[in-house]
Order: sequence, then C-alpha cells, then structure tokens
Amino acid sequence: MRRLPVTIAAALTATIVLAGCSASTSPKDGDAAAGDGPEALNIGNFLDITSWDPALADIGFDGPYLSAVYDSLIALDADGKPVPSLATKWTVADDDLSIELDIRTDAKFSDGTAVDVDAVIASLEHLKEGARSSEAYTHVAGFSKVDDDTVEIELTERDDTILYLMGLGRSYVMSPSAIEADSLGKEPIGSGPYVLDSGTSVPGAEYHFTRAADHWDADTYDFAELSIYPIMDATARHNAMLSGQINVQYGDVANMAQAEEQGWNTASRVSGWAGLVITDHTGKKSEPLGKLEVRQALNYAFDGAAILAAVGSGAGVATNQVFPDGSEVNDPSLNETYAVNMDKAKKLLAEAGYADGFEISMPMSPVFEMWKPSAEQALAELGVKVTWDNMQMPDYQLNAPNYPMFISFLAMDGDPVATVSRQVTSVQWFNPEPDYAENEVLAPLVEKVQSARGDEQLDAIKELNAALVDQAWWSVWYQANNLYYSAPGIKVQPVVGMMFPTLRYITHG
Repeated sequence: MRRLPVTIAAALTATIVLAGCSASTSPKDGDAAAGDGPEALNIGNFLDITSWDPALADIGFDGPYLSAVYDSLIALDADGKPVPSLATKWTVADDDLSIELDIRTDAKFSDGTAVDVDAVIASLEHLKEGARSSEAYTHVAGFSKVDDDTVEIELTERDDTILYLMGLGRSYVMSPSAIEADSLGKEPIGSGPYVLDSGTSVPGAEYHFTRAADHWDADTYDFAELSIYPIMDATARHNAMLSGQINVQYGDVANMAQAEEQGWNTASRVSGWAGLVITDHTGKKSEPLGKLEVRQALNYAFDGAAILAAVGSGAGVATNQVFPDGSEVNDPSLNETYAVNMDKAKKLLAEAGYADGFEISMPMSPVFEMWKPSAEQALAELGVKVTWDNMQMPDYQLNAPNYPMFISFLAMDGDPVATVSRQVTSVQWFNPEPDYAENEVLAPLVEKVQSARGDEQLDAIKELNAALVDQAWWSVWYQANNLYYSAPGIKVQPVVGMMFPTLRYITHG
C-alpha cells in the first residue's frame, strides 16, 4: 500500500483530531524509580514508520521510531533552535561557505563499532543523496575530514536553514556497513538509545525495543522499555490507552473530557495551517488569481474561526498567517486583516473586473471533504463557480499543484527562515513553480531576508510576513493544534515541525 506523504497525512490527522509482548531490560542506574513514573514507554502513534532508512523517511510521524535507534548530529530544542547531539558544537565560517562540526568520541553503533568521523561522513553523503533527506543538503558541495573528531560541511552558498533541517530529522547517523549493504530499511543499525527487537516486533502493528547498553545520553532517554504502536484509528488508539496497552498517544480532541477524568496529562501546540493554497499568483493558469483584489476577496470570503469551530472543534487558532501562532514572527494583530466581510469581498471582485464572479476547477479528495462544504458555500456566495475534479488521496499530492488553487493542510516549521524557504521560495510539492520573484512587493523583501543576519533578519521576516498577508499569498483559514495525551508520570513536549515529537521530548515528569 502506498504510504501517506506527511503533509497529506497531516490533513488526514486533522480530520481525526478535529472531527503484544514487550521486550524488557534491567533498569540502569538513574532509571525512574517506582513512583517517579512508569519504566515502560508505550507510544500510540498515528502512522507506521515510512522507512527505517533516514534517507527515505518522512519527518512528521517518524520521529519516535527513528530517534529510538539513531542519534542525530544536531537536535532541536522545544522552540526549534539547533542544539548539540552527536555534534557537540559547530562553527560557521565567516564567509558562510563552510560549517565545522565537532563530533563526540564516545558513541557506538548497535553492532559495536565506533561512531567516528568516517561514519559521520558516510551518513551525511547518504543523506545528501536521499529521496527525502536531501532537502537539508541542497547547498552542500561536499563533506571532508578535518581531524579525528571534526567534519567540515562545504557549502556552495550561504544556507540559513541547514542546521535547523538537520536538527528536525535530517542528520541521523547510520552504520557505514549497513549503508553499503543497503539493509537499513529492514535492519536499522544506529547508535541510538534503543535497539529494535525484530524478533518480537510485527511490522505495521507493533515495534519493541531493548535499551542500548551504556548509551552516551542515557539520562535523556530514561525509560527502561520502549514500544511503539502505529494506530491510525482514533477510537482504537484511545481504547488502547484506556486498557493500558499504551501510555502516550496522538490525541483526539473529542476525548478531552475523558482524558481529564482519567487524570492524563494533555499537551498541544499548533502544527499546520488549513486553507486555500494558491499556486498561480501571476494569472497564467487562472487570470483572476493574478489580481491582488481577487486574492484579497477570497480571504474576506472565508470565516476561519467558524471553519475551525465546525471542522476543528476549536482546537487551534484562526489566523491569516503561515508563521506559527505564538512564534516570534507571528503578529496577532494581522489576524483581523481579513475579518469575514462578504460585501467587501464582492466589491473587491467587482473592482478587479469580475462583478459576476469567475469559473475555476479545483481538485477534491476524501481527505479534504470535511472542508468542502465551507469552501463551496463561501465561493458560491462570492460568485466563484467551482468544478470539482474528484480523485483518490494518493493522486491528490501529485495532481493538486497543477491546479491554480486547491484546499490543503500544510505542516509548519518552528524556524522562521525555514518557513520562508518552505512556504515561499523553494520548490515543494505544493509549490512546484515559486513565483514570488515576479511580485514587486515580495521580491525585494525576500532578498532582504536572505541577505540580513541576526535581529535584522528577524525584522525582515516580520516585514515579509505582513506583506504576504497583504498580498493574500494564500487564503489561510486557521492553524490546527496537535494534541497528545500521556499517563501520569509522563510528559510530552510538542515541537512545531514534528507531527509526533522525537523521544527526547517524551520524558518522566
């Protein structure tokens, strides 16, 4: 069966959220004592592992699986800032064309071999060529050994996103022999805090792990046992937690009251935005969308708060922005820019020369049916006549970007520079032909972001954010929350950019 792309999986997740035998090991010194929390961590994830090979894996829901068996060179803190892991520190050259990583010398792969500079370079080269992981290394010329504990990343140009993307899940280190044997997809060999127990695991149903001996960061990963269960059905996942099979789950807002009755801990944070993705801002595919007044009219036509309440049970925030709510770039005052006003929307449409509306074709898939009634009602009232082209979900990601406009749910990033790159400037499945450079307002602001540094860069991104809202680059309706339930004694720290956080963010507490 074809697996869900992470962005489409996110949309399906939004639909759900908003509408065996475990292998054991003896606890080490420093393990949670009785009363401090459970010794076994049993996770109810939403999706199965995409691939045990980090070069082929998605980031979204793969985090718990991959972070169990692999160490990353760089990790992220709760706010999306890069922090040390296997790389104890890094230095960016004054000319921004190289990065030196200092590699720790006390890590070992599960096959007993040492994690050394040669292994790190082999992993980085594998990731650079990966179908998915290569996104972090698009501006990398190569990797070289400086000395026995230092790797240099050589860049073709300045790259302000590489460290963030590496920390997000694109810098896992793998056994060189496993890379050469092309066996990582079936038998992951890393230096992570746990080792996959293939004998007791059932692919697609349950995965059990034994604790790695003498892991260099054992204090961070202090659960003596680990199991992960991919359970897509929200009811089944909730029942698994009620029965005690799992003690952490990707939650459903409909179960909030029962979660409180059970005394479970609750954690939530915005994860992605729902709305209309506009791929044609120049009018090449659909002449009306090339006019600012038309795009602004589309924004005024939708009541994001009402859609969030109806579809999302209020679990999120109504906003016009793609920068995460609560982040340093998101400006709450911009959320009222397009307060729903159908009269104003129709007036703008008339000013653009479309007093009688216009016709457009849009794709539709069962995954997005929950948003269709709201879209149909608003667009029909505005005078936009839509022909819906129905297709099954696996074809949606392939075909939707060929349309001038489509409904989607896109994952967000915690890093503001990465948000500019992924949402605006770089080629993505949902943005196959970025056209910001043809917009006389946005082009110079993007250039300003790409050339500035530090606080000046942050200020430039804030200016760009305001301009993106004003230019109605999308019709954003709301940002949806990811929700997690955990049993007493277990704490989950959500991270923007990860649909399910990696294991370092699931702790006793």
